Amino acid sequence: MIQYLLRRITASIPVLFGILIVTFVLARVIPGDPCRAILGEKATVEVCERFIKIHGLDKPIHQQLFIYIGEILRGDFGESIRLSMPVTRLLIERLPTTVELSIAALLVSLLFGIPLGIISAVRHNSWIDVITMIWANIGVSMPVFWLGLMLIYVFSLLLKDTPFWLPPSGRISPGIPDTPFYEVWGWEVAKEGFLAGLFTFLSRMNVLNALLTFNWKLLRDSLEHLVLPALALGTIPMALIARMARSAMLDVLGQDYIRTAKAKGLGKMAVILKHAFSNALLPLVTVIGLSLGGLLGGAVLTETVFGLSGLGRTLYEAITARDYGIIQSFTVVIAVFYVAINLLVDISYAYLDPRIRLN
Repeated sequence: MIQYLLRRITASIPVLFGILIVTFVLARVIPGDPCRAILGEKATVEVCERFIKIHGLDKPIHQQLFIYIGEILRGDFGESIRLSMPVTRLLIERLPTTVELSIAALLVSLLFGIPLGIISAVRHNSWIDVITMIWANIGVSMPVFWLGLMLIYVFSLLLKDTPFWLPPSGRISPGIPDTPFYEVWGWEVAKEGFLAGLFTFLSRMNVLNALLTFNWKLLRDSLEHLVLPALALGTIPMALIARMARSAMLDVLGQDYIRTAKAKGLGKMAVILKHAFSNALLPLVTVIGLSLGGLLGGAVLTETVFGLSGLGRTLYEAITARDYGIIQSFTVVIAVFYVAINLLVDISYAYLDPRIRLN
């Protein structure tokens, strides 16, 4: 098992370096001038020359690449050209929003997608199966930005005078106290360093911070703000998970050992959950892993529609402004998440299927 894990980690290193190099090169070859994108079209030639020299963009691209790789290996993500602040600080401030939203969207997709897929497989060709598959096809086809706007229109405008009203944007309402948990606990944390960054990162995840400080007002308000963006972002993976769960369960329910379990007199729920579902998990785990990676990387539109300052929205703004520091670093962080999720999927394979461990 340890050798299997080490092989997977070793194989991931070239992937990360490849993504880093491709992102670095593409960010510089796409049309657009970072000077005029940030300072405006009226910036003079002299101003742009000084701007390019200050930010090291006058060096050959291979020298810039070697310098950037060296900084990454030292844990330094550089500075944002547009915002004139360390990219690491931006990551600490913006990444918790995306992580919290992605986890909420994944929970929504799992809580609805898996049960619907199982029910569709058990009631194959029934009206429940037909309705579920129609809904799944519609869910896959709906653009996130359109669904987000429709949810805002329904729950924030049409239902504004009802108990079902939900906030259309933001993470918390004005005036809601969100004191970091380490301050509530009376911990003295240094302003800089790894622990300071870690505690700041965790405290900016509002739901976690509310649970750690028993701030139920903050918890309720944060969850209310999460519902609409989580539904918008989680609809497509929900539909994919439902279809995959149905397909995997149909394959398993036709196997001989399922008929044997039924012949032994086992209850219907025991056959479905213990024997069928446990053996249908492998393809389902793959889809769940890919969905989580897609949620982290594909939150751009959702964060833009709902006014959330997360990783995706910041990356979109950086691309339009040719802010190389943010583009490169945020893409690398998303790639690391993808690799880590794929690694977890591989480990879960080895756990769920003993044959993989033996091989």
